[in-house]
Amino acid sequence: MSARISVGISFPLSFALAFATIGLPLRAQSFAVEEATIAEVHAAFQSGDLTCEGLVQSYLARIDAYDKQGPRLNAIAIVNPEALPEARGLDDAFATGGLTGPLHCIPVLLKDQVETRDMPTTFGSALFAGYVSGRDATTVTRMEDAGALIIAKTNMGEFASRYVGSGFGIIRNAYDPRRNPSGSSGGTGSGVAANFGMIGIGEDTGGSIRGPAAVVSLVGLRPTLPLVSRFGMMPANPTTDTMGPMTRTVMDAAILLDVIAGYDPNDPVTAYSVGEVPDSYTDGLAADALAGARLGIIRDPMDQSADPTSEGFQQVRARIQAAIGALSELGAEVMDVAVPGIEGVAAVFALNSYETEEATDAYLADLPDPPYQTLASILLSGRVNPWRARAMADLLGKTTRDPGYLEYLLARERVRQDVIATMAEHDLDALVYATFDHPPDLIAEDVETNPAPADRYALGDNRSLSPLTGFPALTVPAGFTPDGLPVGIEFLGRPFTEAMLLRFGHAFEQATHHRRPPPTAPPLGR
Repeated sequence: MSARISVGISFPLSFALAFATIGLPLRAQSFAVEEATIAEVHAAFQSGDLTCEGLVQSYLARIDAYDKQGPRLNAIAIVNPEALPEARGLDDAFATGGLTGPLHCIPVLLKDQVETRDMPTTFGSALFAGYVSGRDATTVTRMEDAGALIIAKTNMGEFASRYVGSGFGIIRNAYDPRRNPSGSSGGTGSGVAANFGMIGIGEDTGGSIRGPAAVVSLVGLRPTLPLVSRFGMMPANPTTDTMGPMTRTVMDAAILLDVIAGYDPNDPVTAYSVGEVPDSYTDGLAADALAGARLGIIRDPMDQSADPTSEGFQQVRARIQAAIGALSELGAEVMDVAVPGIEGVAAVFALNSYETEEATDAYLADLPDPPYQTLASILLSGRVNPWRARAMADLLGKTTRDPGYLEYLLARERVRQDVIATMAEHDLDALVYATFDHPPDLIAEDVETNPAPADRYALGDNRSLSPLTGFPALTVPAGFTPDGLPVGIEFLGRPFTEAMLLRFGHAFEQATHHRRPPPTAPPLGR
């Protein structure tokens, strides 16, 4: 594969596309990229109905039409300027030796929190505009070794929170651009949902994979903490930070997890995964995988801001109840369970303001010549989005040696013990609940200027249970509200049970077929 050119800015896609079509086989343009899976693309390569160059060209055209024009979803931060030359290189490799790996020419949307050696990594901030670290995150190396192509870096909430930043502005929900896409991996979420790429990588500290996946009808997996290397990713809270797949199907999430999971000496915590990684996460993905599964249903909101009397709550609850019925019809034993203290889970997660400054400063100190070297200097610049800056200011001056950190750790351990004890008492394979108890809200008009906008971001948030316990969680599409807004249902299992969760999610997905693409980004004319 040809090396990418180091650049600090993206370039007009219309300019690139004008030249990209020269010499492009017509048959490559006839393949419908919308909702295509890894298996379908590889089959089209094998049959000669598609080239890598044609596939990448189609995604670039969609980005041009719907991200920067049309509904202006603003999911993409930086397009890889070498995407088409890399695609031609993969076509050459295929012609001489077939598929180069399980992700051969699979266009990846990569959250801009993750380093790439020759594309900018900005963390969604104007402060790091054009910054190129010169190194790849382990996840990037593993994907490219498997044949993948990073087609673009995605917009993100600045320094990994919410859905707006000084670098690229507001990310919009692909199903209703007036609404938030959740965060902070909202760009990956809306981008994969709108078919700007085939698969995506998100980061999840407190829910940033599963939240965006849930509100844009995607599959999102937060792995067990030590399963996937975080090397080359800016941290937030290292005891809960991880990366994982965001895809349109469970099968594609399993294929991607096969590639990125496992021990990395650059992130020693991953040593805990040795002996816990199966031959393939795709094994056992079958329609009958829910037969005999014992699932505990959590109905109590984990976020005290949830309003069970509201219309939005009731709309989500109706979809979750229908999903629970489907699980039962598929052979699962479902039972309501009460986890002690579950109503305070979001509040416990919010206690941890002690890890971020130390972790951020250590990461910046290891970066080659960053424009800013401390969290304090970043905030003192006065250029961070005001809403984000206000929250980050509360993180300054705190360390893991503070007494409050011990209180947080003790509260977190109580949650973990209560969850595992509940699962043991009822002999459960997994817990099931709504990722959010409310649909995504409208974006406040002043989110780019007001440090305290009237924005009900993450209302009804149930995502904190997985990071607090360190257990894996998978969200899959559970249907739509009457307004056409996606709803996600989440499965949580014991450590290193990703293969089981993927089996459950796949069986549910194949029986219900809830995933459908957003109306804002229809197929382009062929």
